[in-house]
Amino acid sequence: MATRKPATAKAPESICILRIDLAHLKPPVWRRLEVPANITLTQLHRVIQMAFDWDDSHMHSFEIAGRRYGQAMPDPFGVDLDELDERKFLLRDVAGVGNRFTYTYDFGDDWHHLVKVEKILAPTPGTRYPRCTAGKNAAPPEDCGGPWGYAEMVQALADPDYPGRDELLEWLDENFDPTEFDRDKLNIELGMLKV
Repeated sequence: MATRKPATAKAPESICILRIDLAHLKPPVWRRLEVPANITLTQLHRVIQMAFDWDDSHMHSFEIAGRRYGQAMPDPFGVDLDELDERKFLLRDVAGVGNRFTYTYDFGDDWHHLVKVEKILAPTPGTRYPRCTAGKNAAPPEDCGGPWGYAEMVQALADPDYPGRDELLEWLDENFDPTEFDRDKLNIELGMLKV
């Protein structure tokens, strides 16, 4: 009886280098990611979720060249969202070098991720993609009130006398450090993604 070799992932033909910044935040929060150019926007959504430590518990969409891409689910209120199905579009087909677009996550907190395609290169042999090559600061926790709620949280963390500090930080992990970013840990997590 012949044994089957385990399937190996096909190396991507090209890699997009993306710089992703969370809008309206001080201190800035950003990541530089290398992703296969042939991933779907759904797969890119998963990569961004992991890169910013989100839980994927809210709606999201991409706005690229005036077109909106998302989960393309029927609206229960009958509103036509004019949203294209992100599962059907590859990153390489909707964005090229120098293009900028927006990924919005959690329409209540309204996290706008500004994405720029910095370069498209050939992959490095033996390198696993997606991967993070740089970044700065911790991503805000889920449901913290968007950029303005997060700014208040950062102030409260820095000032023990901040009014309402105890209530504001009650649900926050006591070890949360807004300046922390662990690229190695993120790359281990990204290595487990199936893209």
